[in-house]
Amino acid sequence: MIKTLACSLAAFSLALVPLAAAVPAAQARAAEPTVLPIGVAVSSLPVGTESRDGYARTKFKHWNAGVNPSDGCNTRSEVLIAEAVTAPAVGAKCALTGGSWWSYYDEQTVTAAGSLDIDHMVPLAEAWDSGASSWDAKRREAYANDLGQASSLVAVSARTNRSKADQDPAEWLPPAAGALCRYASEWTATKLRWGLTVDGLEKDRLLDLAAGCGGTTVAYTLAP
Repeated sequence: MIKTLACSLAAFSLALVPLAAAVPAAQARAAEPTVLPIGVAVSSLPVGTESRDGYARTKFKHWNAGVNPSDGCNTRSEVLIAEAVTAPAVGAKCALTGGSWWSYYDEQTVTAAGSLDIDHMVPLAEAWDSGASSWDAKRREAYANDLGQASSLVAVSARTNRSKADQDPAEWLPPAAGALCRYASEWTATKLRWGLTVDGLEKDRLLDLAAGCGGTTVAYTLAP
């Protein structure tokens, strides 16, 4: 009887192994990004009517405590650390010293963290116009501090970020010609990740850019 029971339990345990192993694999597959040719990705963006009624920057809480609230690094600091070409020293309360960064908008090397802005690839006001006005405060905070997709937040020179302000690609593009395909790809990825719409002029400009960016892809995951 005991031997029979032991054999039954062993068989039961073996039967469970494939199921247990399948769970991490399924989770890994779920986290894999969708990758599309840029023309296909841009064409899939839904066109909508934009409205800035009711917008206020304060409706998007940022910067919050980042990935690890106990380390003193807010979202801005997390992006600076992640995107550094030469790693800065991280001191008390996440004070950053040294380091260097590549501002791809203007193809400039920046060696002072204070000379960089963290750009929301799709600016907060543009996100509001494109669908975020219907979100609750928690989702707007998640958008403003999105560390789940590298293209959502980017460290660039303060000068170029402030030149961009809240403009879409029909109104502003990076001054470096070599940045255009990456910028169009990352803008499209951010809109697809968050289910945001585009206006007609914006989509036309993105399609124009895509036509000159053969071989460029758009990779995105859907926001939780």
